[in-house]
Amino acid sequence: MASTIKVDTVTTPDGTGNITFSRPIVGDGSNLTNLPAEITKQSTDPTISTNPAGGVGTVFLNTTSGEMFSLTDATAGANVWSSVVPVTYMSGMGGTITTDGDFKVHTFNSSGTFTPALGDAGDGDFVEYLVIAGGGGGGSARAGGGGAGGYRTATGFSVTNTGYTVTIGAGGAGSASNSAKGANGANSVFSTITSTAGGGGGSNSSRPGAAGGSGGGGASTTTVGTKVGGAGNAGSFSPVEGYAGGTGADSITVGAGGGGAGAVGQAGGSGAGASGAGRSSSISGSSVARGGGGSGGSDSGTSLAGLDGGGTGGDTGGAPTAGTASKGGGGGGGNTSGAAGGSGVVIIRYKFQ
Repeated sequence: MASTIKVDTVTTPDGTGNITFSRPIVGDGSNLTNLPAEITKQSTDPTISTNPAGGVGTVFLNTTSGEMFSLTDATAGANVWSSVVPVTYMSGMGGTITTDGDFKVHTFNSSGTFTPALGDAGDGDFVEYLVIAGGGGGGSARAGGGGAGGYRTATGFSVTNTGYTVTIGAGGAGSASNSAKGANGANSVFSTITSTAGGGGGSNSSRPGAAGGSGGGGASTTTVGTKVGGAGNAGSFSPVEGYAGGTGADSITVGAGGGGAGAVGQAGGSGAGASGAGRSSSISGSSVARGGGGSGGSDSGTSLAGLDGGGTGGDTGGAPTAGTASKGGGGGGGNTSGAAGGSGVVIIRYKFQ
């Protein structure tokens, strides 16, 4: 519908008196008239075989979608048409944000909120995630190492324009008494994805390791059936989030290793049990191993380093070490007191260009 504006005097910067009114295209674009000769109208997108007379710079309007294209390479039969309106990708807020090529990476070492803003690209509403829970604490007195926090990762997780709560699980405390296991860690959560806390390592008078994302290692004892490692994959997920802790030795000198995200903890034997290995991920841009169990404690004078963020077991010459923060490692089992598990982490990755 045409409109008429009546004025007495019109003054414009160029002195012509011309006034240009601009408005967005509404509908399918078929109502546009008086287009310049350089703009071609058609109900479909241009193709490589669309050969315009105007050459490079020719503008083409798809009257079905309203999208406009510009010819950037006029090679007959191999023309290149570029959208005038650029495609937009997802952006987001929350955590520590880094860039890896065409991807943004949000790393949460503490609890917070991930808030995406979706673009119009075809793959613009999916993210990749890694969620690791807090590791379990190590046990006391020739004790088992703590189990790693549950480890869950996947691609193709759909998100919308809303805020997603991110919870980072703390590591469990190490046992200070041979009558108590190491404490379990705490769960980590992203949206509907929960990774289960690592199980605490068994202690000399409370020998079985606790179940968890990965299970705590059993303490050493001569009593049959009381030194088993805790079960892993407590959340019953597929693929599994972690593995069981090892079994304590038949002697009273060495504990077993806590389970890891990638392998079971090793049983105690002639020496303390080694920790279960974790898993490697390149979600943050480079390969990093996380989610290792804590090694068992020993009074034989020989300790073992923990794997992939797990703590080192204690021995007669030194105290155990804690699981590494933001890797969900289990704490080392102690010859006396156990060490704490490491805190978890949540990492989210998506394409931004």
